[in-house]
Amino acid sequence: QVQLVESGGGLVQAGASLRLSCAASGRSFSGYRMGWYRQAPGKEREFVAAISWSTGSTYYADSVKGRFTISRDNAKNTVYLQMHSLKPEDTAVYYCGAGPIFTTTIATQPGTYIYWGQGTQVTVSS
Repeated sequence: QVQLVESGGGLVQAGASLRLSCAASGRSFSGYRMGWYRQAPGKEREFVAAISWSTGSTYYADSVKGRFTISRDNAKNTVYLQMHSLKPEDTAVYYCGAGPIFTTTIATQPGTYIYWGQGTQVTVSS
């Protein structure tokens, strides 16, 4: 059974940093892309960042470029999202997803992800 388990969310002040983790299990993710999405109340799920599990290639939404970094640890089967300079508008539930193939176009389409985690709440106060 495939599982993606996010952790690391919390309540922080604007300007702070957080690191989210996504522990993946249940299958080999070689050739897959791992993505971070977020969803704020009343809004659609929004692409944040993605990484190729095999090559480490990355892609970011413009809104987080330069502030967030996605990385993976193959030995631990874990993907991370390091977030710096957090803003109140970053407040959302953050989800980890996994899907086959990595292209910058596919990475931004939530419907192309096969597996999702349960999400972790990030709240940034002003």
